[in-house]
Amino acid sequence: MRRLLFSLLFLPLAPLAQAEPVHGIAMHGAPALAADAPGFPYVQPEVKKGGKVNYGVVGTFDAMNPFVLKGMRTTARGVWDPEFGNLLYESLMTRSADEPFTLYGLLAESVEWDADRTYVQFNLNPKAHWNDGQPVTPEDVIFTFELLRDKGRPPFNSRLASVDKMEKVGEHGIKFTFNDKANRETPLIFASATPILPKHAIDASTFDQAGLAIPVGSGPYKVKDLKPGEKVTWVRDPDYWGKDIPSKIGFDNYDEISVTYFLQEATMFEAFKKGDIDIYPEGDANHWQRAYDFPAVAKGDVIKESFKPGLPSGMLGFVFNTRRPIFADGKVREAISTAFDFEWLNKTLYNGAFTRTQSYWQNSTLGAYGNAADEKELALLGTAKDKLSPEILAGTYTQSATDGSGGDRKALSKAVKLFSEAGYKIQGGKMLDASGKPLLFEVMTQNEGQEKMALAFQRTLKLIGIDMGIRTVDDAQYQARSNSFDYDMIIKSYTSSLSPGAEQVNRWGSESKDAQGSFNYAGVADPDIDRMIEALLQAREPEDFQAAVRAYDRLLVAGHYVVPLYHLGEQWVARWKHIGRPEAVPLYGYQRPTWFDARVQ
Repeated sequence: MRRLLFSLLFLPLAPLAQAEPVHGIAMHGAPALAADAPGFPYVQPEVKKGGKVNYGVVGTFDAMNPFVLKGMRTTARGVWDPEFGNLLYESLMTRSADEPFTLYGLLAESVEWDADRTYVQFNLNPKAHWNDGQPVTPEDVIFTFELLRDKGRPPFNSRLASVDKMEKVGEHGIKFTFNDKANRETPLIFASATPILPKHAIDASTFDQAGLAIPVGSGPYKVKDLKPGEKVTWVRDPDYWGKDIPSKIGFDNYDEISVTYFLQEATMFEAFKKGDIDIYPEGDANHWQRAYDFPAVAKGDVIKESFKPGLPSGMLGFVFNTRRPIFADGKVREAISTAFDFEWLNKTLYNGAFTRTQSYWQNSTLGAYGNAADEKELALLGTAKDKLSPEILAGTYTQSATDGSGGDRKALSKAVKLFSEAGYKIQGGKMLDASGKPLLFEVMTQNEGQEKMALAFQRTLKLIGIDMGIRTVDDAQYQARSNSFDYDMIIKSYTSSLSPGAEQVNRWGSESKDAQGSFNYAGVADPDIDRMIEALLQAREPEDFQAAVRAYDRLLVAGHYVVPLYHLGEQWVARWKHIGRPEAVPLYGYQRPTWFDARVQ
């Protein structure tokens, strides 16, 4: 029932300090939507369900369990997949794509917590059931957290480390009482970033073996067909328990979803041109400008669209593995970064389409770039401010720029000077350390696009006597070596949100440095960075949160853990015209799970 117009939904809600059941929770402030909101404002509520969509991905799959190391990167898409939709497993609550970090009811119809967030209680929706008809129970939730602790991969296996007590309350409630390892984000992570698994349908003793057995889930789709490594087909469950709850209105619109796997990006694009896949997200500026001249585009059968989400830039770049002795010295990392000729790469490979990234939260109020450190930040940084340059503290620091010639003597001279300060010198055309050992390392790449960027970097470094090798490996080897940190340098992308939180520990925190399967690709273990992560996690007020993230951003930039590349500021996607979408686009950009088959409308 549509009880209220969206214009009436953005009313002040009671503070979340009291321990009373509420329909939603926000990291800071209150949820924007009322309890009786008829769905999110970026869906098409009256959409007719039916038809199908064909997705394409590059890679392979040999598992149906993404929660263990063995299946971490080779699980069939859709099992636990915000991009395509969590088709099989669900969380207790679901995140709004139109607010920085706000959750609304899913498996849990309400939630209770206190002002200090020392505990959280989730009250399950009595209607929630698995696709075999069995109800979702508090016992399933308890089983899930214990199983992931014992058999799961990071970060799932560390969830219970912050819990003092986990207990069933009444018929449908589960209460977590936290210890001093928890932070103010912990309840939201439990609610939105942990899948709930069926106790009655999982053998705990073999859970960590992954495999292709068809799991039982509570989500809106079931597996229809599996062709290992090639294709997975999902069919909408007509008995899905949650199809009418507010947070699922306008989602799960196809009767059938297929995901086809390709070995190469070029092959996938050819399949898109032929109509074998329906949607093609684009990330290559040259490709976006030049490759869409085929007849279907000219006839209007394929639609190209650009979206501008209200998100920070994030960070794409060459990541130094500081576990390697050659990259342990920040001065060496800074020197290599200084030698990188972004302007030449951008002009030669991308026709100048990209903007150089200067910090991890650029293009937002959370970013250090363009914003001087205020008193709050300086107090948070404490003595750590002494390792930040005046430019970084002032928000005016920029990555080394060149004249774009591919051999800017001024930039290269600056790099050589930094190498000299680190104990290196050029002798016989080689960059040598104090013992006479040449500086050489290898970049591991995954595809042709990464290889082209690495070749451009290799060309510049060769001018100052540095031997940079390039090794392109297949997908399976790339994932295995990424998990075990078996590389010197790697190209990675770090997305940034308007509500950074516990995921930062898994990227840059000391405790994740040696945890295989973590995203701490750089091997960072810095007590000051740990302090800033803790500060942003514990912040109660928006201004305190902003100060903590900006200080954190400055420390990451100053550490020279990444040679920054570029960002777009836009999302590019092409789709065949029979795939429709809602008109509204939320803060986080387009949402494929809200799209639909226009042929059945």
